Amino acid sequence: MHGVRERRAVRTVLAAVPRLPATTVYVTLLLVTAAWMSSQSVGEQARFVRHNSSNVHHLEVGKWWTLFTSGLVVDGVPVLLGIAAVAVVLGLAEWRWGGIRGFGVFLFGHVVATLLTEGAMWLMHLAHLPGALSRARDVGISYGLVATTACLLALAGRRVRLLGLTALTVLLAVAWIIDQELADAGHLVALGLGVLGSRSRWFHSYRRSEAAREHATVA
Repeated sequence: MHGVRERRAVRTVLAAVPRLPATTVYVTLLLVTAAWMSSQSVGEQARFVRHNSSNVHHLEVGKWWTLFTSGLVVDGVPVLLGIAAVAVVLGLAEWRWGGIRGFGVFLFGHVVATLLTEGAMWLMHLAHLPGALSRARDVGISYGLVATTACLLALAGRRVRLLGLTALTVLLAVAWIIDQELADAGHLVALGLGVLGSRSRWFHSYRRSEAAREHATVA
């Protein structure tokens, strides 16, 4: 029985791949990067993360490409867990909205949240405030993941929208209060960006169809 179930699961995943090209490519890049890093020494891994961190120093010297390469490294959570989360959340977004909208929201959250948080760090650095690190480690998938999750919840039914967004906001706010890390503040920013993205013209048709379904349910 277990073999049959596993084969069915594999067939289901393979059947979904043609419908999820953006998710497939991105997850593949994450897996390849993770596999390469696991084969390297600790020092080489640290060097790779250092050179691909989208921090104040790199942005000041024109290394804007780190805004994108920083999203190839899973940081802060077990690698396979992080990649699985991306596959589920981004895959669902692409399934519902298509590759351009789905990955667009993910990239919007990742890039803009990074720019805003690093912009705040840059201002702190200019003001010589304590804790302002121009060469801080800043890599990971979490900003894009939070933004996409928030957008999915914001475009869901009323009950899911209220409960989901409230729970996510409380969870991220508690993490920020406890850790007081810039990344935790960035997660709250990414949440706001995801909700903002759901209000854009890109998703007008989805908001309208969801409102129609809610109206039909009430009627």
